[in-house]
Parts: sequence; C-alpha cells; structure tokens
Amino acid sequence: MWAVVAVLCLILELTAGDFFILCFSIGAAFAATSAAFGASFYVQLFVFAVFTLVSLFMVRPVALRYLHRNDEYRVSNADAIIGRKGRVVEAIEKGGFGRVQIDGDVWKAVTQDDEAVPVGTNVRVIDRESIIITVETIDD
Repeated sequence: MWAVVAVLCLILELTAGDFFILCFSIGAAFAATSAAFGASFYVQLFVFAVFTLVSLFMVRPVALRYLHRNDEYRVSNADAIIGRKGRVVEAIEKGGFGRVQIDGDVWKAVTQDDEAVPVGTNVRVIDRESIIITVETIDD
C-alpha cells in the first residue's frame, strides 16, 4: 500500500512541481520499507509522518534552491515573446496595425513611434499588450 502511495505522490508531483508532494512520496517510501521489515501499522504511520516532516524541512528547501534557481527571471507564455525577432508579413501602417510572424505564429503588431514598416522587414518585439505586440525595426 505504501509503495502505491509513493508512486501516486510522485505522479502528482509531476503536475505540481513545487516539491511539496515529493515529501509525502519520500515518507511513503520509508513507510513501505518499514512494512517490508514487518513493522506494525502504527510504526509504519509514525515512520511516514517523521520522514515526511524531515523531507519538508530538509529535502524540499534544497530541491527548490537547486532546481528553481532562476525562477524570478523565468518568463512564460506570451511574455516569453519579448525580445524575439520576427518578420513583417503584413505592412504596419503609420499609426495603425500590421502583422508580424515569429516562429510560425502571426501576431498583430504596432510600432512604438507609429511609423510605417513595409513587408519583409526584420523586427524585434519590445513590448506586449494583450495580443498586440510592439516592435522596432532591426538591421539583419
């Protein structure tokens, strides 16, 4: 039973990623070991509780420190597009919108100083507001 709990906790940890559920998995693994040596259920429960608490205070902080080193600098989703380069596929009109292709995705785009940008121009994303990106021309 404890081995099943340990594996289920590991699977749940894959969805969470904060190393909290991993501590329960470690506790269950030690409880399974004590069960293999014939310990009573209450001893197994005690081993589970102790090793889970030890893991929470000893393993989790170390795992967070070494595996999530640059979390404050990590961007995800649409914010990861800032700084990327693309090509104008539909001219950006002066004071209006156009379309920019970045890695196969086409984004609605404007320029920071409302200048016109012709098709085929290389641009870099400098900002994003909802689904509209702000670009600047680059020389490539």
